Amino acid sequence: MNKSKAVLQDILSSLKVDYKVTDIHTCVYWTAVTSLRCGLASTMAASILPSKGPQVESAGNLLPTEAKELAKLCFSPRILEASIGIAAINSMLPDDESRCIELNAEAEIHALGAGKRIAIIGHFPFIERLRTDAKELYVFELPGRGHPGDFTGAEIETLLPKAEVVAVTSTTLINHTLGSILDLISSDAYKMMLGPSTPLSPVLFDYGFDALSGSIVVDRNQVLNCISQGANFRQVRGVKKMTMRRKK
Repeated sequence: MNKSKAVLQDILSSLKVDYKVTDIHTCVYWTAVTSLRCGLASTMAASILPSKGPQVESAGNLLPTEAKELAKLCFSPRILEASIGIAAINSMLPDDESRCIELNAEAEIHALGAGKRIAIIGHFPFIERLRTDAKELYVFELPGRGHPGDFTGAEIETLLPKAEVVAVTSTTLINHTLGSILDLISSDAYKMMLGPSTPLSPVLFDYGFDALSGSIVVDRNQVLNCISQGANFRQVRGVKKMTMRRKK
């Protein structure tokens, strides 16, 4: 099993209690699964990473099911199925706010990255605000999705190992690229995962992450109302942006 899938397997294995899935919503930007709580994941469809045939093989027949069974879709080569699987994982994670602080990823990167080489895997809206404080800023994005100034090719192999602070989008769990990225990051770098798809699971600390910046749904009805109407994350109400740090 490659490292990307090993991470997912370890997170799944850490979840000892199963729950009945009550609903699944796959919307244009966000996928939501409700079991213990409402879990979110970025909706990654074939328009982003093409696949042949149905994007969800059992669409219309996923329910009734248990959350652990649905979460196994995180291993699927069908990118939309993997999105559902990550949302299912997030729906099983307990709301352990005692281990988290209400802090978004941008603030964490600003605090730790001033005067340093920062690498961001994935283009986020706050990128330009980081440039003034960073010694150097490397932004890596998939070919066809990059913005001006982003790196979309083999430069990652030479630039990423130089970074002192690295923020990795949680969509790397969905497209199964996390393992190859982790292999390029310096062991001395401060590593964080960010984005609403991020599982707030201490298991990720075993893979070298120092902080996890994700989201917790506090009002499921508000969230479903927003995402079903095409909201991007800045438009979604009913969530808290939370950061979990490795215990020292």
